[in-house]
Amino acid sequence: MDTTLRDGAQTRGVTFTLHDKLRIAERLDEIGVDIIEGGWPGSNPKDEEFFKAVKKLSLSNSKVGAFGSTHRVGVRPDQDASLKAILDSDVDVAIIFGKSWTLHVSEVLRCSLEENLDMVVDTVEYLREHGMDVVFDAEHFFDGYNESPEYALEVLKHAAEAGASRVVLCDTNGGTLPHRLSEVVRVVRQRIAGPLGIHAHNDCGLAVANSLAAVVEGVRHVQGTMIGLGERCGNADLTQIIPNLALKMGFKVLKSENGLKKLKDMAYYVAEVAGVPLSPGYPFFGANAFAHKGGVHIDAIIKNPRTYEHVNPELLGMDRSLSVSELAGRSALVNHAAKLGLKLSKQQASKILEEVKRLEAQGYHFEPADATLSLLILRGVGVNVERLRVRTWWVEVLEAGQLTSRAVVSMDIDGEAVSTTAEGVGPVHALDAAIRTAVLKKYPGLEATQLTNYKVSVIDARDATAASVRVFIEFADNGNRWSTTGVSRNIVEASLKAIIDGYSYKLLVIDEGRLTSR
Repeated sequence: MDTTLRDGAQTRGVTFTLHDKLRIAERLDEIGVDIIEGGWPGSNPKDEEFFKAVKKLSLSNSKVGAFGSTHRVGVRPDQDASLKAILDSDVDVAIIFGKSWTLHVSEVLRCSLEENLDMVVDTVEYLREHGMDVVFDAEHFFDGYNESPEYALEVLKHAAEAGASRVVLCDTNGGTLPHRLSEVVRVVRQRIAGPLGIHAHNDCGLAVANSLAAVVEGVRHVQGTMIGLGERCGNADLTQIIPNLALKMGFKVLKSENGLKKLKDMAYYVAEVAGVPLSPGYPFFGANAFAHKGGVHIDAIIKNPRTYEHVNPELLGMDRSLSVSELAGRSALVNHAAKLGLKLSKQQASKILEEVKRLEAQGYHFEPADATLSLLILRGVGVNVERLRVRTWWVEVLEAGQLTSRAVVSMDIDGEAVSTTAEGVGPVHALDAAIRTAVLKKYPGLEATQLTNYKVSVIDARDATAASVRVFIEFADNGNRWSTTGVSRNIVEASLKAIIDGYSYKLLVIDEGRLTSR
């Protein structure tokens, strides 16, 4: 079960827009996770809008779940606003957390231990009576077990007997060590019938290890987030757990046939929209995960990759990188070019790769920006990608303190000079409107092309307000989706680059039918 959209959204400094949440949900469905925890209905307007909008998506692999707590003290389930919101969300699964630590029962809920057990039973039974599959999260279970094992087990027992399909053991504070977790899970399996789950936090850097240890002990429901997002130090990282379960432990984890190979794009997409870049040494999917620099290592790798690689990178959609041989990234470029119907020569691949490295040194990030990379490859093989060329532009705020801005753009479209003026809510919106107006004069068929997402990341915060920024933009058009990026010390110029790439990709790649696969 993925909880990126709920627990992951609680990461300090991370804010997902409604569009972000819907796109992440679609990608989670594409890789084939079982359950997508969409949020906490009734807690905020964005989550309420998500549960309305997610019904319009054509999800084929994943069920959507709504999060909530046991009913409030002194309030019947049928009178509890949070439970009503879960029912109104009209999803298949309810994920309910309840207290399993006596400290929380007495100090947070301020009710008796027996009342808490009744709340667990009443809540699960109420949702089951309304046809919902209920996953029960025993919050602070391991801390509760350490303090009062019998009571913590009673909470699990009451939830299971009330009809919860899975009872989840939560290491909410993230302080349990793997050997202790394994001991406790073994006891739970002896005492509680039915499927068990694990929900681990990473406060000791052990969330992945604890999740895998739980699976070894028989747990079959694992909760986590993409790239380990989450409160404080984060949740268990599904981007690391899934490859370990699939490649090391022999489990079929994802419903999608190529889900494992899609996990890389999933990770980089979440990293981009969350503004949390993956480190080069990130397990499985970091830029250095399969990079080899030392001469002894490279010599051995060439003879037999197993000598210094624990898994075959191709199983993860990754490429082996040998720094001294200039092979780094070449196969990835060749594969991307093949999707455009191009077969790169070694000379072309090397030339394009050098340009990629040059731009990455400036702060470009191509993994999530497929369209910008496609244009770079086309330019590298001699295709004229400058059909839309901005000659001059300027943007002004119409009145101090007001949101309205005006943009004036002078550009060449297939060699024909066009000038336009447009207003918008802010300089980037105005600039997009001006470019769009100019392009539509020549290509009215682009009317359906829409800018659907816009993100800005500071590349080096040490430069303060003079820092370079990376802009990430998503476009959509009649079922097609593509992403672009631009880098500059000027946020409007970075946006201009990404906007032009977006419309250029539509003209050069989609409209000309260059894509052979996605």
